[in-house]
Amino acid sequence: MADAALVKPPALVELVWEHDLVFGGRSGAVHMTLDSNSGAGPSPMQSLAFGLAGCMAMDVVHILRKGRTPLKGLKVDLKGHRAPEMPHRFTAVELHFSVTGEVPDDQVQRAIDLSRDKYCSVWHSLRQDIELDVTFKVTAAV
Repeated sequence: MADAALVKPPALVELVWEHDLVFGGRSGAVHMTLDSNSGAGPSPMQSLAFGLAGCMAMDVVHILRKGRTPLKGLKVDLKGHRAPEMPHRFTAVELHFSVTGEVPDDQVQRAIDLSRDKYCSVWHSLRQDIELDVTFKVTAAV
């Protein structure tokens, strides 16, 4: 049984229909707008992509910093390929990490692998038949 102190509380989200396909969302003190047309805010699929990219990016930064690497910057680009038929789910995702600093390639790969295989709760909440291709490039800080 999991230690009660380590158990994460449930995620609580409230959505209220505002107009058209626009919803106001709240989770604790955080507010956001979801818009099917991506005008007033991200669409639900864009939000999912942000969640995946953010989850893995935060893991990678945390792991690299914990390993005392000289990380100076990190950028993530995500390309989500969608099914042509309904429900237009993600069928493949490409993530590319651009790392700035004198960070060894093996440390970046280790951080990505740990995120993908163990830590990223968003990735582990998605269907595992989605192809996930992750690449990276390290550039020394100027």
